[in-house]
Amino acid sequence: MSTTSETKTPALEDWMYRGLFQQVPFNVAIIDQDYNIVNANDNFTEYFGPWRGKKCYRVYKKLSQPCLGCNARLTFEDGQPRVSDESGVDQHGQEAHYVVHIAPLRKRKGASVKYIVEMSRDIVETKNWQMEYQLLFERVPCYITVIDRNYKIIRANENFRRTFGDVLGRQCFEVYKKRRTKCPNCPAARTFRDGQVHRSQQVGIKKGGDKANYVLTTSPLGRQGDDVAHVIEMSMDITDVKKLQKEVIEAERLSAVGQTVAGLAHSIKNILMGLEGGMYIMGRGLQRNDREKLTQGWDMLERNFNKTTSLVRDFLSFAKGRMPELEMVKPNALVEEIIDLYQAIAAEVGVTLTADLDPKVGTVPLDPKGIHTCLTNLVSNAIDACEMSDNRQGEVTIATSAKKGAVSFTVTDNGTGMDSDIKRKVFTTFFTTKGGKGTGLGLLTTRRIVKEHGGHITVRSISGQGTRFRISFPKSRLTTLYDENKAEQVLKQQVKERS
Repeated sequence: MSTTSETKTPALEDWMYRGLFQQVPFNVAIIDQDYNIVNANDNFTEYFGPWRGKKCYRVYKKLSQPCLGCNARLTFEDGQPRVSDESGVDQHGQEAHYVVHIAPLRKRKGASVKYIVEMSRDIVETKNWQMEYQLLFERVPCYITVIDRNYKIIRANENFRRTFGDVLGRQCFEVYKKRRTKCPNCPAARTFRDGQVHRSQQVGIKKGGDKANYVLTTSPLGRQGDDVAHVIEMSMDITDVKKLQKEVIEAERLSAVGQTVAGLAHSIKNILMGLEGGMYIMGRGLQRNDREKLTQGWDMLERNFNKTTSLVRDFLSFAKGRMPELEMVKPNALVEEIIDLYQAIAAEVGVTLTADLDPKVGTVPLDPKGIHTCLTNLVSNAIDACEMSDNRQGEVTIATSAKKGAVSFTVTDNGTGMDSDIKRKVFTTFFTTKGGKGTGLGLLTTRRIVKEHGGHITVRSISGQGTRFRISFPKSRLTTLYDENKAEQVLKQQVKERS
């Protein structure tokens, strides 16, 4: 500060002058009791022009005497801050409209007011900012809403209103999903609780009844102390992406089916050769009235007929493909059901079948039929591996666990195990280690079901020591699929009611 009058300005230390006075996005002036402008920032100078040695009314409004009803005078008298709309003249001689905030400057509480600070901002510029903000809010290519702590929508942009209808004053879960209660695992609720940004995939229903898949981000919009007053929800529609994902999965499935058909033709050829051999031997037995030949031929026919039945069943199971139909189930109960189903079968071949159940697993959304198929395939393979092993006592264990946001099933055996070459082929079409007993489609079917759940399957094995298969499902993915299933059911019900 260079002038004598400027050095009298209170509370304007050098650091404040550089760090605050010049940086605030307002026109700031400090005025004494005689209405002299004793200091002003660069924004003020650029807006109103030169001010040194001039009265405020001269700079603001080009007047020769104080303004009528001067708010600065009132603040000097009572020490109260004030806000007012004013009209004046800028440095170019153009009419200016601005909002002025007046605050007293005191050395200490209770002291008389010797200076005031006036902060002003051009109304036209503010309105332009508001218009730009409004345009941005309305036209962004995503859904935006602002909700209060009662989950009522108090603002919504054009894209959201066009997609979900008249929404103001209604609760977000009613608008998004046609629900009567708050959504489980609600990201907005978590943001209200901890003030953090949360993201999740959601499924909603548009005003026309169509399903909407979207990625939702919730963020605190304002705070009162430690409490979040409002949350802004920003959603990006990924319905088309979901459709593309389904198309890719379907294309992969059809590609695998095409590869399988080639293997199927080869397998059928082998089975037909076995049937022809059985028919030939039975024919010879009939000609010679040879009971032994008849029995041998019949055994061949029966064995190859069973191969045909097994092959067709496994192929249909693999090829049909479908989205999992999730419902809330207890994974531990599924395992206990498999144990009951295979306990006697395992005992017949000298294999002990046990369960290792994690009580923390609880209840999760799964397709019970699909998971049952996966576990029966894995357990059946494990029992067969133990039966083919040289171990005196075969052991198969089915375990469950809930860790790191995922639920897992693990099937472990101490059977023959696999070397690295076999492990690379276990998920290859028509690959089997069971010779004539297997079709090679069991693990393919298992992997397909796991992928349809959004999970993954891994295998660890040591030749001669045993094998462990683990299938894991992220709970977040299962929740999303469960919500999608619910949305599909609601949509179907709405279509049914309209028809």
